[in-house]
Amino acid sequence: MTTVFDLTGKCGLVVGIANEHSIAYGCARAFRDAGAELAITYLNARAEPYVRPLAEDLGSPLILPCDVREPGQLEAVFAAIERRWGRLDFLLHSIAFAPREDLHGRVVDASADGFAQAMDVSCHSFLKMAKLAEPLMSEGGTLLTVTFYGSARVVEHYNLMGPVKAALESAVRYVASELGPKGIRAHAISPGPMQTRAASGIDRFDELLARAAAEAPQRHLAEIADVGALAHFLVSDAARRITGTVIPVDGGQHLNA
Repeated sequence: MTTVFDLTGKCGLVVGIANEHSIAYGCARAFRDAGAELAITYLNARAEPYVRPLAEDLGSPLILPCDVREPGQLEAVFAAIERRWGRLDFLLHSIAFAPREDLHGRVVDASADGFAQAMDVSCHSFLKMAKLAEPLMSEGGTLLTVTFYGSARVVEHYNLMGPVKAALESAVRYVASELGPKGIRAHAISPGPMQTRAASGIDRFDELLARAAAEAPQRHLAEIADVGALAHFLVSDAARRITGTVIPVDGGQHLNA
């Protein structure tokens, strides 16, 4: 029986899978299990051998390279989607980057170039995706991205990504407002610390992970399947009147001062 949670017939784009431990993969798995058909991207030739088998296992008809720093690659992804489906129902933006020297240093010491790169890949690329998705979402759709509570509070060693994620969350609110009249919704999902490839670049992340798990009200942090379950709900018709949110999925860890 069809329910409001059923994604059968919906087409989505997932950007940010690096391996089976990626948040983006947990979301892709949930979308596919609910019946959606997916386009999946990989960063470059080095990443493709890790991503392609996962995408093939998900039955994805579109498996495409996408480095948002390379001119034209993101546009080529959306052109392929338009040729294949003629529309897009949802997308997940789950990418972030900052040069190591800027990420590991103080925020006040961040170079202009490093700050610009972090903002471009981690935040502005979401706006570019929203703009490219807009004409393909003529009947509405959902735009998702991934953030972290270091956007609102100082988290030791999170450094430059704090201001960048704050900008991303603000971007989500403005996108939700501007595209809302067209039935396009926008959300930021905020998992707690998770052992992903992206997180491995944060200095002393293992310590942060252990401390967060011990302090979380549920004494357990979220897993990628938990993030996937929330993402599935947000792109489903059950969430059709919800937009512009930043939703934590972290075992209650965001409650702590």
